[in-house]
Parts: sequence; C-alpha cells; structure tokens
Amino acid sequence: MLKVMELETAKIRVPVKRVKTLDPAKVETLAEDILENGQTTPIEVRTDPKGYILIEGLHRLEAMKALGEDTIKSYIVQARKF
Repeated sequence: MLKVMELETAKIRVPVKRVKTLDPAKVETLAEDILENGQTTPIEVRTDPKGYILIEGLHRLEAMKALGEDTIKSYIVQARKF
C-alpha cells in the first residue's frame, strides 16, 4: 500500500517530454477545483539523487504551483525495471 507524502514542489522535476503535454486550460480548471475541494488525488513520483521525478500528475502539480502551494500530496513509486 502506498503512503501519501507531502513533498516540496520545488524538489519535483518534470521530464522534458512531459512538459510538452501541458495544457494551460486544464491547469486552470484543476486549480479552480483544488480551491473548492482540495487536492483529492496525489501525484506519483520516483526518487532521484537530486530529489524527485514526476511520473503522473503534471497538471495537478502545475495547478498547485499556480495556487502558490509549496507542497503537494504525492505517492513515491518504484521505477519499473524491464
């Protein structure tokens, strides 16, 4: 079972490929929803020597940053080994 952790948004890096999929309209909609209901779904990250790397939840992360939040609810997951 994954445990929800509060992580600093500044320590979460987003891969370049993921940044290209960012939809500003979706970020704005999510930010409004988070203001009304709070963050209901944690993002997923994996650990990295420099902090964390985003796996899932780019729009949630950007919405929290847009709201001025310094932390975000997150799951730390293991990288898949092929």
